[in-house]
Amino acid sequence: MFKRMVLGVFVLTFVLAYAGIAMGQERVQGYFNDTVCKVKATDDPSQKREILNIELQRMSKALERVENSSLVSEADRENMGHFRTSIQEKTDELAGNNGYERVPDDQLDTFSDYVMQDMEQADKTITMGVVTALLIVILIILVT
Repeated sequence: MFKRMVLGVFVLTFVLAYAGIAMGQERVQGYFNDTVCKVKATDDPSQKREILNIELQRMSKALERVENSSLVSEADRENMGHFRTSIQEKTDELAGNNGYERVPDDQLDTFSDYVMQDMEQADKTITMGVVTALLIVILIILVT
């Protein structure tokens, strides 16, 4: 009976961890999808640029806060560093900083799609623990 209970706890833990990671990834993807919708709903290029810049910075700040948390493993910290670097590159490209050519006003909708697709790809290749994924989601919600 004890062995069955222990096995049940392990299975339940695995299922809950997997569900938590999936939920965290879906929330991050939803966050970027909402940003793309906001950008496409706006006609003014300066507002589009501002929306993208604010949302990219918000995500970067959330990642930075989670990276500095003692609850995050070293592997997760490294993965988030790569993710944050990618976000910084997108921010630089949007503004035309650090050797990047500024995204033209007429391509901001396409750029927002590109950012979302790139973040979804990164989300699939960068694996994070359930605690890390949930911390990111919580911080994004709190920062907004």
